[in-house]
Amino acid sequence: MRPILLDHVAALGHTVFERGEYNLNIIGIRSKDHQPNSFDDRMCVVFRDEQGWVTRTWECTTEPGKYWLENPTNVSGTAILVPGQYRSVYKIGKHQGKYDALCQKGGAVKVYRDDNKDAIIDAEVSTEEEGYFGINIHKAGANSTQVDRWSAGCQVFSHSADFDEFMSICYAAKAKWGNSFSYTLIDEPDITS
Repeated sequence: MRPILLDHVAALGHTVFERGEYNLNIIGIRSKDHQPNSFDDRMCVVFRDEQGWVTRTWECTTEPGKYWLENPTNVSGTAILVPGQYRSVYKIGKHQGKYDALCQKGGAVKVYRDDNKDAIIDAEVSTEEEGYFGINIHKAGANSTQVDRWSAGCQVFSHSADFDEFMSICYAAKAKWGNSFSYTLIDEPDITS
């Protein structure tokens, strides 16, 4: 039976990948609390393996840390990924040239721009911008408890061991389907209502 999370994703009008093994549904769930320096969001991967459906969930952030909210590197403001589905946008590549991660190489994403330099997440539709911004899916430190400088808009795992598990699933998917990954970001209220 298909996991209920995929039913929620489909109800939002997004594509669900069900055909074959390791055809990944990578889903970020943004907490309704919007704590800017907390790993209070979830990264999920839902797929089929030889035994049937598998769902893995890890702690992450889908929002920038306090440091980058207060010190944006872009004149328009710090990037906050807009919820939605980004089809075939991600590829396994080097994050900042250092280690393998899912990197935004295959297409544009939409972001809100928060430019008021306070520690509060402002996701205003009027600030939306679309393009290539390097919104990668990567890791923080070994066991990070605060986002701080780890995310300037990226989707970031708090624990490196969790990220390593995630990447091992991505490598298996790449071997079957090629180096192209879709990512779906949804807001927590969309799956709890």
